[in-house]
Amino acid sequence: MLSDQSAATVRATLPAVGAAIEDITARFYDGLFAAHPELLRDLFNRGNQAAGTQRRALAGSIAAFAAHLVDRPDERPDVMLTRIAHKHASLGIAPAQYETVHRHLFAAIGEVLGDAVTPAVAAAWDEVYWLMANALVAIEARLYAERGSTAGPDALRAWEVVERIEETADVATFRLRPADGTPPPAFRAGQYVSVQVELADGARQIRQYSLSGLPGADLRQISVKRVRGGAGPDGEVSAHLHARARVGDLLRISAPYGDLVLDEHVLDGRTPAPLLLASAGIGVTPMVAMLEQLAATGHRGPVTVVHADRSPADHALRAEHRAHAAALPDADVHFWYEHPEPGHPADRTGRVDLTALPVAPGTHAYLCGPLPFMKAVRAQLIAQGVAPAAVHYEVFGPDLWLASPSSSGPVGEATMSSTVTGSRAA
Repeated sequence: MLSDQSAATVRATLPAVGAAIEDITARFYDGLFAAHPELLRDLFNRGNQAAGTQRRALAGSIAAFAAHLVDRPDERPDVMLTRIAHKHASLGIAPAQYETVHRHLFAAIGEVLGDAVTPAVAAAWDEVYWLMANALVAIEARLYAERGSTAGPDALRAWEVVERIEETADVATFRLRPADGTPPPAFRAGQYVSVQVELADGARQIRQYSLSGLPGADLRQISVKRVRGGAGPDGEVSAHLHARARVGDLLRISAPYGDLVLDEHVLDGRTPAPLLLASAGIGVTPMVAMLEQLAATGHRGPVTVVHADRSPADHALRAEHRAHAAALPDADVHFWYEHPEPGHPADRTGRVDLTALPVAPGTHAYLCGPLPFMKAVRAQLIAQGVAPAAVHYEVFGPDLWLASPSSSGPVGEATMSSTVTGSRAA
């Protein structure tokens, strides 16, 4: 991994780099987009860039990787690398783009830190960057090969919208099939695809959406929440899909990616471990797919289903959520609503509280939803004896970074699994 000399230099300079992350990333993105405006137009999430919510994602990931290297030199952070690689592959990231990022990132570091970037410091951080970049390139190459895909524009292909279902006032489901008539690629419940649309100004923006239907079906489906900006602009891609995507339209879609999937030993019945599937809001989409897959494969172990939403009317795929759970021989369903219907249990009103919910020993939990929700549920599960390694989760959207080698859980581990350029919202 990192050489001893570079490790000492990185350890000594990590606090300064972490403290300057915001300035470094501001300079980096300004320089990158000035030289390559097509990246902002057709790859990076313009909404997150404009809102400032992604400014530290790239440099933060490198700082976190560096912190891991100096804290645990004999252990590569494969969870972090794999999660980023899946997102990159869904976007068609190519090896040459790492050269472009390196050039502009290190120029920004030099501008911000000035004389503090000695040749030794530059060499040490260069080593960190290429250790991370080369690892990602290798993982992404394997992911492309497994899916028969390639980097670049050909990573996305045309799919036809064959059905549109209005789930709620803000969520629409789109059922899709390959426009060229070839069979849809296989996927695992919990995975997502990148969807590219051409906006009114000609930009081809990309977002990731979970596949919300059963693996193996002839069609694929995504359920898209319209992101309302409140004081800011609405989500560009979600607003476009809600306003314009109709039956017969074509969308450019990637192969399926993502590693928040049910373990194979759960699906094949070798180890019918108790499962807990917890979601909030649009985080329901991968959980519904998982439930449908469990029902279709005849899963017989205990399954606890937890969901939180503003109201039953806002609960997308609610009927499917209940029906797939009901098809399992040993499933308990618990829905929490901030604004419930009359007669809804009082102890299932407001925020999710698992303290009174029996959690079986050996439970494996899968979480998807807003970061505060996952942080709270994870803490509650661990307090009830669930092993931290048995709690699996995915974060939607970019995260704000601080270089902290000791952080863990959805504030640290899930942050280190976020995408550099994409977002599963807006």
